[in-house]
Amino acid sequence: MAFFAIALALLLEQVRPLAEDHPAVQSLRRWLRLVGRNVDAGGLQHGWLAWALAVGVPTLGVIAVHGLLNWLGGWPLVLLWSVAVLYLTLGFRQFSHHFTGIRDALEAGDEERARTLLARWQQVDASSVPRSEIVRHVIEVSVLAAHRHVFGVLVWYCIGAMLGLGPAGAVFYRNAEYGARYWRRKSEAADHPTSPALRAVADAAWHAIDWLPARATALGFAIVGSFEDAIDVWRNHAMRFADGNDGVILAATAGAIGVRLGGASLRPLSADAVGQPLSAPGAAAGEGLPGVAARTAHLTQVVGLVWRTVALWLLLLVLLTLARVLA
Repeated sequence: MAFFAIALALLLEQVRPLAEDHPAVQSLRRWLRLVGRNVDAGGLQHGWLAWALAVGVPTLGVIAVHGLLNWLGGWPLVLLWSVAVLYLTLGFRQFSHHFTGIRDALEAGDEERARTLLARWQQVDASSVPRSEIVRHVIEVSVLAAHRHVFGVLVWYCIGAMLGLGPAGAVFYRNAEYGARYWRRKSEAADHPTSPALRAVADAAWHAIDWLPARATALGFAIVGSFEDAIDVWRNHAMRFADGNDGVILAATAGAIGVRLGGASLRPLSADAVGQPLSAPGAAAGEGLPGVAARTAHLTQVVGLVWRTVALWLLLLVLLTLARVLA
């Protein structure tokens, strides 16, 4: 059933893409704001309680609905429920239009528009970024966005499905990611700022939750790309990135398509950016990292890498489904 739910959700998302700020995201943001204001008292224990409520309550709600539908109507209702939840949590189209717009601008030679679109997407200062660095940053943020919106969701959805929890894993993963990002931004707000304790809790929980999905994504990129190079860069250069999980993904991407990633980050204008480019500490513009400088052609390679990894996931699910049926 997992294969059909994922395939239908991806197809539906391609036909009728959701906006970035769709009603489910707005509801989650209001819930996070409510929990933060009423529970976050500044202590570490309050931070863990706020995080558990913010992420756990929606997840438990999804589990309850899954159990009720399974009791009422069996697999047809459960399948429809899984497709609906995955439609809200899984997919490319919530960020792919940014990637497409920047790629089209670069192919047309309009670097100024590409800088504007990148700055608007990531809320960064890209006014003086050269062409190769525009491409590099687009690759980095696009790969990380694909991981957080697709591959990470798939990993946790499959974990939840194997435990009999339906699509709860997908909700758990997306809520944890959005919560960490939301409270990071709110920590800098003048009105009801997030306490350092809650921000630290959210970041630590997100890092732990994303540990396995990040390595699954990196392994997928290695399998469908240049395997030896991806594993080599992963093993020897992932630690050069500021975040260990993102470093694994970016290092594997660099090796899989032979492009030099990492280096100086863009200067953020806001903390509310999805997958901000990470710097390799002590390295300027990827100094010491393998691969060639990013070119526009690498953007097409990234698209191919991501879609081949999606196909790999679907193939694995088909094989697991057949094995379960034939067993």
